Amino acid sequence: MQSALIMSFTSLNFLIFFLAVVALYYATPGRFRWLVLLLASYYFYACYKLEYTILLIAVSAIVYCAGIWIGKERLPYRRRLYLAATISSILILLLAFKYLNFVGSSISGIFQHFNMLYNVPEFKILIPVGISFYTLKALSYSIDVYRGDIKPERHFGLLTLYISFFPQILAGPIERATRLLPQFHRETHFDFQRVSDGFKLMLWGFFKKLVIADRLAVYIDQVFNHPLDYHGVALIIVAYLFAIQIYCDFSGYSDIAIGAAQVLGYDTMENFNRPYLAESLQDFWHRWHISLSTWFRDYLYIPLGGKRVSLGHWHLNIFAVFVLSGFWHGASRMFLIWGALHGVLLSLSAVTAGARRKAVALFQLERIPRFHKALRIFVTFNIVAFAWIFFRANSISDALLMIGNMIPLDMAHFSLPKAVDLNYLVVALIASALLFVVELIQRQPRIDDSLRATPGWCRWSFYYVLIFAIILFGQRDASQFIYTRF
Repeated sequence: MQSALIMSFTSLNFLIFFLAVVALYYATPGRFRWLVLLLASYYFYACYKLEYTILLIAVSAIVYCAGIWIGKERLPYRRRLYLAATISSILILLLAFKYLNFVGSSISGIFQHFNMLYNVPEFKILIPVGISFYTLKALSYSIDVYRGDIKPERHFGLLTLYISFFPQILAGPIERATRLLPQFHRETHFDFQRVSDGFKLMLWGFFKKLVIADRLAVYIDQVFNHPLDYHGVALIIVAYLFAIQIYCDFSGYSDIAIGAAQVLGYDTMENFNRPYLAESLQDFWHRWHISLSTWFRDYLYIPLGGKRVSLGHWHLNIFAVFVLSGFWHGASRMFLIWGALHGVLLSLSAVTAGARRKAVALFQLERIPRFHKALRIFVTFNIVAFAWIFFRANSISDALLMIGNMIPLDMAHFSLPKAVDLNYLVVALIASALLFVVELIQRQPRIDDSLRATPGWCRWSFYYVLIFAIILFGQRDASQFIYTRF
């Protein structure tokens, strides 16, 4: 675990590294700044495991050459051939490092089910950190070149920087080349307001991760790792708390990544837009992990036909996209079930849309729009929180056991795990309440944009509250970000 956390965003090592990179970056002449970022990105990645920088270079070289060949070729069938070869090469690398053992164990399990002996050797391969994210960036670049959305990048260093950009390489956002590469070609200048806003956004991310996510994780991990010991209310509470934890953990990472890029002079896409205020499951996926959901929309869902197909085909498209999205998260049946569950629920939402509209008219909910909106948010949040159980549980049996033991609501045996400090849990809950109050009053997806319109005393009071909360209540032995494991 120590090696995995050596350059975690919440570590002192990263803070020192980042400040040094910022100082060196702005002290370097503009035409050489890309090199500073490239060297910093490879050093950052090498801190996790030096050998996997070779894989990073290989992916960059594949898409660089493919982009040049696709750009020069005029014959359509050869362009398709180059693109197919590029996609196949990258997917083979991803499958080999991330899914090889899963496929082998699945095949072995099928044979054993029919009482046939089939021993598959297990390869001891450490999954390269960030591989799920930078391979999607590589794929989108190649497809964009093929489509003509972007010209092939002839500067190998800049393309390599796009693939390896250190704020994004571990867990996104999955930035498009059409947005980021042109910024690398422009010379950036030090802008105090931009730098200040970037650090403030990073501060908000640290607060989410250290004060909320990591404090809640102590309680959540105990319950999910020992589901037989808990019943009723304790299991319901932990399901809700995990929904908060994973949001604060992942959106906290995204805030730090986006803020770090902003400090360096680059604008990157938003990854979250208050997802737990979504009024439907479809709305949730427009707000949650936006860079991934739009990636699957643009490069898989639409090419499959989107909604321009028969109704049955459309439902199949939805299901396939979400199953693949679940599989993208990791080599686990739990992720597949989680993705499939969302696919089924989205299809059911579309099928029942007419009946729900009739129910709204019957109960005249349109006359009380605020209540109707709150009801939609409440229902959507509970559906999402229920699905998260399969995402977090250690096995299918654990997930089903927890769901089965949620009822009856047994308060008589409710207790906190021994490892949980009640005071810190209360602090995390208060901080969670603060988070949702802030999100309720936000008018912009980003906290710094919303605060800019408030009086100075209000803004700075808020910043100091965050700083002191992190110092006083932040989890000292911070855990790895959840999505860096994918």
